[in-house]
Amino acid sequence: MRLSRIFTAQPLRAEQSVELEAPAGHYLTRVLRMSEGDDIILFNGDGADYPAVIAEVRSQRVVARITGNLSPGNESPLRISLVQAICRGERMDYVLQKATELGVYRIQPLITQRVEVRLDGARQEKRMQHWQGVVTSACEQSGRAFVPAVEPPLSLTDWMTGADRSLSLVLDPLADNRLSGLSVKGDSISVLVGPEGGFTDEELNALRSKGLLSVSLGPRVLRTETAGPAAIAVLQAKSGDF
Repeated sequence: MRLSRIFTAQPLRAEQSVELEAPAGHYLTRVLRMSEGDDIILFNGDGADYPAVIAEVRSQRVVARITGNLSPGNESPLRISLVQAICRGERMDYVLQKATELGVYRIQPLITQRVEVRLDGARQEKRMQHWQGVVTSACEQSGRAFVPAVEPPLSLTDWMTGADRSLSLVLDPLADNRLSGLSVKGDSISVLVGPEGGFTDEELNALRSKGLLSVSLGPRVLRTETAGPAAIAVLQAKSGDF
């Protein structure tokens, strides 16, 4: 039987007892109906899983005793950075969830000319906490012990200024090159996905001038929340991860 995996922000080590955060305690006791003596897996994003047993339950207070640590060995050989133009509401949640399940390394929200979502300081902080929670939950479900970082949103100009020299691709349905025919070299790739209205011609020209390669995902135009996960799946298949 597959054990329930629970994220905690605390440092973890074998033979340690930890009191889990209240939401995790509520989930274990109220939703899963677990009790003392039940086995679980804890992880904190350091790349390891920590088998544990529930040692104490009092109301929603749950104390777990860690019995060891192990490496899941399920991370991709590719370090894929998804640079995703911010989309509305549940569409962005979908992108984050599926990209995490598919093995993305990090996620960079992007603000472009046609992005309709506007985030001020307080709203942005709240949204980022929500996005990181979506990613963490996807790691619990998919068995990943490494938690991809969701970076603070950047404008396209700022991203181009700070972009590294790894292979960078921009998805463009009108591109001549298809992603499936690309020869992947190296282990770091950035994939840029435009907003619901797409990148403007000006933005595409600016990206190409910085050395980004335009690629398409085939003869059909995908929605912004579909394109990123689809591209990640193609790259993972080409790398041998699938």
